[in-house]
Amino acid sequence: MNENTKKVVVCTGSGRHGGLGEAILLRFANEGYKVVVTDIGNNSDRHRASSSDMESVAAGLKSLGVEVLCLPCDVRLPDSVAALFDEVIARFGRLDVLINNAGIGFVMKHSREVTSAEWGLVIDVTLSGVFYCTQEAAKHMEAGGRGGRIINIASQAAKSGFPHMAPYCAAKHGVIGLTRTAAIDYGAASITVNAVCPNHVTTGLGGAQNAYFSAFKGMTEEAYLEEMAARIPMQRIGLAGDTAAMCAFLASDDASFITGEAINVSGGEEMH
Repeated sequence: MNENTKKVVVCTGSGRHGGLGEAILLRFANEGYKVVVTDIGNNSDRHRASSSDMESVAAGLKSLGVEVLCLPCDVRLPDSVAALFDEVIARFGRLDVLINNAGIGFVMKHSREVTSAEWGLVIDVTLSGVFYCTQEAAKHMEAGGRGGRIINIASQAAKSGFPHMAPYCAAKHGVIGLTRTAAIDYGAASITVNAVCPNHVTTGLGGAQNAYFSAFKGMTEEAYLEEMAARIPMQRIGLAGDTAAMCAFLASDDASFITGEAINVSGGEEMH
C-alpha cells in the first residue's frame, strides 16, 4: 500500500500502558493504520499519563513497524486540540478516524461531597473534550473530502446510573447526546459518529474503581470481580480488546451506513 493512502487514526487518552486507548491503537496498528498517541503528558498526577508514559506506548507501537506520532494534548483547551489536529495533518496529510477516549473517572464519592472543581474537571475532560476534538477532527475530514469515522468511547455509565459516580455518569450520558447530534450534523459529509459503551474493563481507571467499590461494599477485590462476572450473561469481565474490536469494526467499510448509535460491549449486562 502506498504510504500516502494509509489511513490515519488519532486516539485521545492513549498514553498509558494497559489502558483502553493503547489497546485500541494496537488493534488499528495491526490493521495497517498510521497511529497518533495523544494524552495530556502530565508528569505530576498519578491519575494522568506522563510524557514518558506516552513515549513508552508510542515505542511499543513503533515496534510493530507502523508509523507513529506522539503528541501531548489537553482536550479541555480548544487551542491545544486545534494544535493537535493541525500537526497530524501537517505530518500525514490526512485524518480518517478519531477515537475520543480521554476521560476522567477517578472522582468517586457521594454526590453531596463532589466539589465544583471536581465536577468541572470531569465534565471538561470527559464531555467538553469530546466536543472540541469532534469539531476539529470533522473540520479536517470535511476538508479532505474522504469522509471519516468518529468513535466516542462512552460507557455503561452512559446508559445507567451508578452510586458515587455523578460527574462521570453525567458526562458519559452527555457523550451519547453529542454523538447523536454530531451524526446528524456531519452525515452529509460521509462522516459517521458512533459511541461504544463498554461495561467494566480493568484498565488503570478500572483498577482504581475496583479498589474503591470493593471497599465500599466490604469485599475483597477478587470477590468483587467474581460477583461482577456472575451477573454478566457471558460470565466474564470485559477486556480492552473487546472494545478495540468494536472500534475497528465501526471504522471499517462494513460500517459505512451505521451512525448515531450507542453500541454496548458488555457481554449482555447492558441491553438498552
